[in-house]
Amino acid sequence: MDPFKIVSDFEPDGDQPGAIRQLTQWLKEGSSRQTLLGVTGSGKTFTIANVIQELQRPAIVIAHNKTLAAQLYNEFKTFFPDNSTGYFVSYYDYYQPEAYLPTTDTFIEKDASINDEIDKMRHSATHALFERRDVVIVASVSCIYGLGSPEAYHGMLLFLENGMTLDRDKALRKLVEIQYKRNDFDLLRGTFRVRGDTVEILPVYERNEAIRVEFFGDEIERLSVFDPLTGSFMRDLDRIAIYPASHYTTPKDKLEEAIVAIQEELRERIQEFRQQNLLLEAQRIEQRTMFDLEMIREMGYCSGIENYSRHLTGRKPGTPPPTLLDYFPDDALIIIDESHVTLPQLNAMYKGDRARKETLVKYGFRLPSAFDNRPLKYEEFENRMNHVIYVSATPGEYEIETSGKKVAELIVRPTGLVDPPIDVRPVKGQVDDLYNEILKGAERDERTLITTLTKRFAEDLTEHYTEMGLKVKYLHSDIVTIERVQIIRELRLGEFDALIGINLLREGLDIPEVSLIAILDADKEGFLRSATSLIQTSGRAARNVSGRVIMYADKVTTGMQKAIDEMERRRTIQEEYNKKHGIKPASIKKSIQEILPMMEPSATVQVVQEEEEEYESGGNLIALADRLEKQMYQAAKDLDFERAAELRDRVKKIRDRELGVAGEG
Repeated sequence: MDPFKIVSDFEPDGDQPGAIRQLTQWLKEGSSRQTLLGVTGSGKTFTIANVIQELQRPAIVIAHNKTLAAQLYNEFKTFFPDNSTGYFVSYYDYYQPEAYLPTTDTFIEKDASINDEIDKMRHSATHALFERRDVVIVASVSCIYGLGSPEAYHGMLLFLENGMTLDRDKALRKLVEIQYKRNDFDLLRGTFRVRGDTVEILPVYERNEAIRVEFFGDEIERLSVFDPLTGSFMRDLDRIAIYPASHYTTPKDKLEEAIVAIQEELRERIQEFRQQNLLLEAQRIEQRTMFDLEMIREMGYCSGIENYSRHLTGRKPGTPPPTLLDYFPDDALIIIDESHVTLPQLNAMYKGDRARKETLVKYGFRLPSAFDNRPLKYEEFENRMNHVIYVSATPGEYEIETSGKKVAELIVRPTGLVDPPIDVRPVKGQVDDLYNEILKGAERDERTLITTLTKRFAEDLTEHYTEMGLKVKYLHSDIVTIERVQIIRELRLGEFDALIGINLLREGLDIPEVSLIAILDADKEGFLRSATSLIQTSGRAARNVSGRVIMYADKVTTGMQKAIDEMERRRTIQEEYNKKHGIKPASIKKSIQEILPMMEPSATVQVVQEEEEEYESGGNLIALADRLEKQMYQAAKDLDFERAAELRDRVKKIRDRELGVAGEG
């Protein structure tokens, strides 16, 4: 195992050394909860990487969506190129959970498209946790969903060593038992092939390194690694452990015990339904469960086997399922990124899952034990958090309370930029006042972001300003990601001067050209005008040296006052630091490609849009769909999920049109 070692051109600067020192000390003292409060652009990820390096402990970083997780994964991989950096998110490109709609008597079968690359990365992550300690895994909130037991996963590995006595056929049976498939023609991930006395295996967590096992009688004569594509030798091995091809792999004896337990639960459930004269439900649960049991007996698994996970792991009803967190050692660090968003998401996951399953259980589509294939309840998640760092620019009351006084701050930005000053102006005449401000900004080649409370007001304001000769656009939820990126690009290029929206907190709006944030109706209390939202929205002006905020309000609410006080506190600290160290703030200069890396891929999509008519007139929709599908899989492989989703929707639309054309013919 290599120790964690950061590779970077930068050294900790500003508030970073102090925050690293504080967090490291608290964790060494055994503290279970601490918070890193870091303003936008202060280097929170770099600070966390330094804490991991100081403590030399495995770490899991939890983000609230796949896109943010992908960005963090790339950052940590850059900081720790010689250590193991893993990525663990839901492996579905598309997922429709099974559901039943009683009003229309409609059962929706589970439908999913699994991303092969992400599945490999999930297996690589769990495999690394058993092999080494220098591991950082970046995960989405899906990491609190049930996963197979780590004891069973590790207990079923196939250990191979040079010179060991092992019957070849026994090794093949073991590979099948841990859910590897035999394929003598094409060596794919999670398969093996047999050529005389040689067995070749491509582990489920690898793509470019396969294992060759050469037998002489009942003895392993040679172990080596080779390239599965070219077949060329890479290196010899003394020993290796082959981990199961599924996280839900179960030993045979446990599988037989599980089958007995499922049969017993099925008998009880059928009896319950019959006593209530629910004969259709009784017949339904019997047919569905017996089919699953037959598959488990014959194949060792069935579709939806996770719904029987309680029996497979031998748990009691209501007990929490094993999750990715159980694969980590007790001293691991848990980093919760953007905790003010991530924690509420984690809290809501159990309730949403339970609500869907209640209908399935009630109408005989699933046994009650399916309830125990679930995400962790929030209190169960809390019990697993031994050493946590909450990371946010605006941590919630919960994070601050549970951390006690252990809050490390990153207030100073390495660029010297300070938080923008806030000006409160009356609501009366806000539209005309803002009109003048947009004009002034346009003269200085600066942009304005305007946030309203309702869609109607945003639309009316856009129309009004356009009629008055201003160049403005409206960003709303119906605009797909690609178009949204294009609008932001046009704003940066100065093709229009102001962008109006309802919730401008979304990722991708940190635009250096924006010097003014205008918050209309700032005194209307609610989620969009809470202290957290106001601070986050105001922070959008913190990338420009002339950045400022205007809040239009007739009274200063509690949320406004909190936001004003907090930003004033930060600005004072930042200005004092700049003065002491002779730092002159400068606006961030970034190319459009750097800020919006998705623009290049989206250009491809736009070209494709233009070509659709040409393909259609040529009757070659199939070729277009195939081409886009390849781009979709490539985008997913590159962890560009938003583009992959956009391409998926376009492929579906073209396939539907293709069917329509065929139908007409």
